[in-house]
Amino acid sequence: MRAVIEPLLPKHERRFRYPGRKRIDDRKALQGVLFFLYAGVQWEFLPQELGFGPGPTCWRRLAEWQEAGVWEELQRVLLYGLRAADRLDFSRATIDASHVQAKRGRSSPKVGPSPVGRGRPGSKHHVLTDARGTPLRVSLTGGHRHDVTRLLPLIDSLGPVRGKRGWPRRKPRTLYADRGYDIHRRRLRECGITPKIARRGRPHGSGLGKVRWDAESAIAWLHGPRRLRSRWEVRDDMHDAFLQLAHCMTLARKHPAFCKHP
Repeated sequence: MRAVIEPLLPKHERRFRYPGRKRIDDRKALQGVLFFLYAGVQWEFLPQELGFGPGPTCWRRLAEWQEAGVWEELQRVLLYGLRAADRLDFSRATIDASHVQAKRGRSSPKVGPSPVGRGRPGSKHHVLTDARGTPLRVSLTGGHRHDVTRLLPLIDSLGPVRGKRGWPRRKPRTLYADRGYDIHRRRLRECGITPKIARRGRPHGSGLGKVRWDAESAIAWLHGPRRLRSRWEVRDDMHDAFLQLAHCMTLARKHPAFCKHP
């Protein structure tokens, strides 16, 4: 994993004159960020005996990498590797969203009252997966935003996924979603995607839920780290950084070069 991430990190040349304090190694800082992601502790409570450096240093390094687009590029590299190993299936895609309560950052643009949670402030994590439940794209919005608002942006942001000879894949063949996404049925057909969406006003029992569980499984993987079960970050970009990093770790678990089992 280190060989994949290291070329993507911004380079910092140390000054010859007046070099100042030596910069903490990126590898140790990344290990510290992952500790915060999975343990969910506060930044100032990072145990120094772990050797990851101070918590505020890890915070600044995460903000720096988020601004530089490191996680976006890492996701692209991992998706290429998964497709090259024939572990991506674009025959169908599923989309869903999950609400997380915001403990802090209630005045942030991407925090809003939940329409189904008694108006509690929170954010939403939107996930687009392939037929195997692998998250292709994830997105962050306020808890008051409707799920359907992120359908087309997630598909458009997928971009070309290379890894095999021939044309790269840019979109799935079919899309499965619940009836809340029904308003985009015609737009999906215009994009060349066959919608498999329950129609509004029809009784439940369409059977589409047997396929949509792929998105729920992907959300469960993303919410495995304690940092993403609730929102503690005041800044939207920092919470999104943890979300994108968790996406990278989920892809790495499915990557043949990093997973323990075939």
